Amino acid sequence: MVGSALVRKLEMSAGHCIITRSRQELDLTRQEEVEAFFAHECIDRVYLAAARVGGIKANQEMPADFLRENLQIQTNVIHAAHTAGVGRLLFLGSSCIYPRLAEQPMAEEALMSGPLEPTNEAYAVAKIAGIKMCESYRRQHGSDFRSVMPSNLYGPNDNFDLDTSHVLPALLRKFHTAATTGGQTVTVWGSGRPRREFLHVDDMASASRHIMDLSPAQYWSVAKPHCSHINVGSGTDVSIVELARLISAITGFKGQITFDSSMPDGTARKLLDISRLKALGWQPETSLEEGIAQTYAWMVEHWNQVGETA
Repeated sequence: MVGSALVRKLEMSAGHCIITRSRQELDLTRQEEVEAFFAHECIDRVYLAAARVGGIKANQEMPADFLRENLQIQTNVIHAAHTAGVGRLLFLGSSCIYPRLAEQPMAEEALMSGPLEPTNEAYAVAKIAGIKMCESYRRQHGSDFRSVMPSNLYGPNDNFDLDTSHVLPALLRKFHTAATTGGQTVTVWGSGRPRREFLHVDDMASASRHIMDLSPAQYWSVAKPHCSHINVGSGTDVSIVELARLISAITGFKGQITFDSSMPDGTARKLLDISRLKALGWQPETSLEEGIAQTYAWMVEHWNQVGETA
């Protein structure tokens, strides 16, 4: 999802030769393959969006996989980029890096100030390691490796699998299925009280390009040597109850919404402080309602592909 959005954004500007590889063509968990790729290609900038991602269920059931694969991917790419002399790299992390009880909205300085949310701790630890790798390569080698921490992303090419997806695409699929099959009830995991911030993936791609194009002096005017990442978000959040009602309206579902409190809620609230980002001259453009409607239209258009997942 994020990679395709970045490609769309970069294709809008002339003068770029965009180099990509599919999972089938390049396994980023294999060090030899990654080093051979960078040795063969002449790469000036790297957007490191590749990762193993998933919702609460997937994170709880496969923490070792999430930790191992993400550590492998980012370690291989960051080191190979350094070895190949890449001029600039942008590492994409996640807002789950912040402590479970971090003060809201969460500023970059909250990193490592308290215990993480247990349901996605392994993934968060991997992403924290990625930030620290970028900082360490800058301190030791002078590498211009930057990091951005997005809020919950959604949009075209999202994962709509009910077992592994995040909350927004999962709800889109549930409500669409109920609306088109005459279902009377949609059950949402958890109490519905947690609040989440959502950002359309095209806005994320726009922010990434903006941050990557900043001069070192501009970027490091707000980034700190030991807290160098930049939060990327919409600056607003909604409860899961509000999100479910909005998706219900967009999909045309007329039945009842229930909440299964036996399922975990995760962190009570996750809202990013985007003061650093605004100071760098960027802010989001897509409203949540507009973005969900666009994503729903994409999902319906690609239902034959989406519907193949469980």
